[in-house]
Amino acid sequence: MQAALMDVSDPASPKYGKYLSKEEVEAFAAPKPESVNAVKTWLAQHGVTPEVASPSGDMLRAHIPVHQANVLLNANYTQYLHKNSNTSILATLSYSVPPDVKEHLSFIYPTDQFIPPATGGPSSSKVIPPAILPEDVAGKPTSDTIPATCDQQITPACLQAIYNIPSTPATAESNSIFVPAFSNEFATQADLNEFTRALRPDVKDATFSVLSVDGGKTSGTGTFEASLDIQYTAGLATGVPVQLASVGLSRLQGFIDLNNYLLGLSDPPKVVTVSYGYNEYNVPDNIAFQICQAYGQLGLRGTTVLYGSGDGGVGGVQYNDNCYTFVPTFPAACPYITVVGATTGHSPEVAAGLSSGGFSNVLQRFYYQEAAVTGYLAALGDEYQGMYEPAGRAYPDISAQGMNFQIVANGQYVGVDGTSASSPTVASIVALVNDERLNAGKSSLGFLNPLLYSSTAAPIFNDITAGSNPGCNTNGFPAKSGWDPVTGLGSIDYQRFAQVARELP
Repeated sequence: MQAALMDVSDPASPKYGKYLSKEEVEAFAAPKPESVNAVKTWLAQHGVTPEVASPSGDMLRAHIPVHQANVLLNANYTQYLHKNSNTSILATLSYSVPPDVKEHLSFIYPTDQFIPPATGGPSSSKVIPPAILPEDVAGKPTSDTIPATCDQQITPACLQAIYNIPSTPATAESNSIFVPAFSNEFATQADLNEFTRALRPDVKDATFSVLSVDGGKTSGTGTFEASLDIQYTAGLATGVPVQLASVGLSRLQGFIDLNNYLLGLSDPPKVVTVSYGYNEYNVPDNIAFQICQAYGQLGLRGTTVLYGSGDGGVGGVQYNDNCYTFVPTFPAACPYITVVGATTGHSPEVAAGLSSGGFSNVLQRFYYQEAAVTGYLAALGDEYQGMYEPAGRAYPDISAQGMNFQIVANGQYVGVDGTSASSPTVASIVALVNDERLNAGKSSLGFLNPLLYSSTAAPIFNDITAGSNPGCNTNGFPAKSGWDPVTGLGSIDYQRFAQVARELP
């Protein structure tokens, strides 16, 4: 699968942009018939009839009582309380399956995985008095100059000015942005209407649709994270259709089920932006691999998957000084997605201290970023030696503004910070570039990383060379010229990116 993904994603490949069909991708992930037979036979011996849970058939699901699961798996399932989130989880301290079945299994979930809920939401927020949103700045469209108030607050007008993002509506009907919402998050049309009234008055009809996955809610009040994600996609990628996926399960099962939903679509979304994640050590390696493979399959279909890197600097998804080695985040550590760090300010734009970044302890670095990353490591020298895995997948890949974003949540103006603001900003840029390509009869951009790290894309970046990402009682990695584990390759100028994309096949 990896070779096929690079073929359709590397601009130097003759197969660039020639994405695979749903059936072709499923063939890559399909299990061996003997594996399916071995597992189903074992389950049948215990009176269990599973259902196929993934489009390729590599995942089965069974709904059985706890007492039957205890017998099936030689387990002792118990409800455990996660003290930090005050949520409970059903798990067992140990389990076993027959050896002739085990060799055919990647993982069984839930069993002995004590995984907390995904971390999402802005790293900080504050209610903004209306007086701090002056009418002459809040809704000003793109101009040749950056409004002075962008030093204190970020609005769509600021992003349009900083990154040269157009305000003209997209028109390609096949274009789309997909925004998952976990942890009981929700966004409302009323909040989006107020947001565009005040901050995008040139847009009169911005809207979004709502999809429920795993029993996610389809109505409610606006919360910070979902409102941020929707307002800086529907309110920034002018005219691009946006869908909010309300996911009822916030643990890993929700991520897995959402991926299976997307892979089951005949026409998956062109861009997915996600603002939730875990510390890498919380996710078992085999489950991390399966989730990452799903993102690779989406790339084969032509979907760009973007994730915020996290808001804890080198300390993980949230700020953490109680660590002796740096804490990678997941899914940011997956090499099949594009990870977005955070910046702040302009003239110059600098790294935001909360921007998570570093190196995976589990997943290896791919060839496409080898030159950029080894150059940084050579300049870093022995600093922090032993605190990170230098051969691991390095992230973030790129960055965007992530501080002082103005949103409307449940009728209130709120200022928020975090890479969960950066990822939807980049999603909007990618979607608008996709619009140009789709209208020209070309493919969507798909998996971005082989392009981003190529010499072809070098002109599109604003290099970030100041700042660092503190954590674990250190100053964190320093931003340097070229790629760095705080801001990646830098932030993207829309006009330069669009020009490069126009010249691609």
